[in-house]
Amino acid sequence: MSTTAIAESIVRPMAFSHGTLECVDVLESRKFYEEFLGLECVRHVEPPVIMIRLNSQGCTVVCVQVGDKARDQRVFNHWGVDVESREKVDEAYANAKKYKDKYGIKRVQPPSELHGDYSFYLMDRDGNWWEIQCIENFTYDENFKRGDIV
Repeated sequence: MSTTAIAESIVRPMAFSHGTLECVDVLESRKFYEEFLGLECVRHVEPPVIMIRLNSQGCTVVCVQVGDKARDQRVFNHWGVDVESREKVDEAYANAKKYKDKYGIKRVQPPSELHGDYSFYLMDRDGNWWEIQCIENFTYDENFKRGDIV
């Protein structure tokens, strides 16, 4: 589908606004989101929910507390956080290992080159995967400008 097809779509979206993830306990998860990932959070009471975003930009993630029904995801079902350099990826990796117990991080995979970028993955206390990456080749906008590559 080309970018021009949006004008002819059935749904006429104004924004790609949000996605959801599950957590065991919003209060414990909030510490990880704010203190470790540097995201801003707001809490809603019923059902227990926090909304997460970065610097009031782009998409919001809605984190819903489901208790022990939260299940581990697979690594390619993940959320991405971009940092400015390879050094920042390495620093985040070292801190993920250092603060693993404090934030309940279940798994930390070593940094590697993947899809043209440098990154590592970690699984949070709730079984959600996060990719901390430095984009080195093409920005998201540049990838869309390039169009389909098959």
